[in-house]
Amino acid sequence: MSVRGGNHLIEMRKIDMLLERIEFLRNEMAKVAFKKGFTSKESIIISQELDKLLNLYDSVLLNETKNSEHN
Repeated sequence: MSVRGGNHLIEMRKIDMLLERIEFLRNEMAKVAFKKGFTSKESIIISQELDKLLNLYDSVLLNETKNSEHN
């Protein structure tokens, strides 16, 4: 396996971990929101973290698309 192929596998694993965290936070936010309210401090904190991760994921996808267009 080439170094580039190895790096690609590492990046794919990072993306998988990011998606797992996003899914966890979605579920957690729903539980907290229904229990404590959608505007509770805890719901808002989780929502903000989720927003950051979703923005990061969008950025990763955009970079992947740009990289694949150049290859």
